Amino acid sequence: MRCLKILFFVAVAALCVTATSASAAPQVGVAIGVAPDCPYGYYDVPPYACAPYGYYGSEWFVNGVFIGAGPWYHGPAHFWGHVDNRLHPDHGYHGHMPERGEKREEANRVDRMPNFHGNEMRDGHGHARH
Repeated sequence: MRCLKILFFVAVAALCVTATSASAAPQVGVAIGVAPDCPYGYYDVPPYACAPYGYYGSEWFVNGVFIGAGPWYHGPAHFWGHVDNRLHPDHGYHGHMPERGEKREEANRVDRMPNFHGNEMRDGHGHARH
């Protein structure tokens, strides 16, 4: 009888250790890292490729610096800004997209874009409205 009690307590202890170690297992997460270094901003959805000049309207830039999008968004709360979604790959765009680290062309100013034709509003977190 004493042997059964010991065996019971060993089984209960083993079960507790197994349950504790499973719940204490480290959570696997994705490190966000630094925002992509793109001359005209980057898209607000993975893989966060660099957006071409003309995708974002000038309200997305403060003193020439992109306010961010996706997990790196650092603009004002309740912000909605214009984009031209025809320049997004999800909408069929296959034109030139700048590479990360590429510098802005001097002629392509982000503080004023006389030929900008936005057709959608986005909030920087991947939400759109027309």
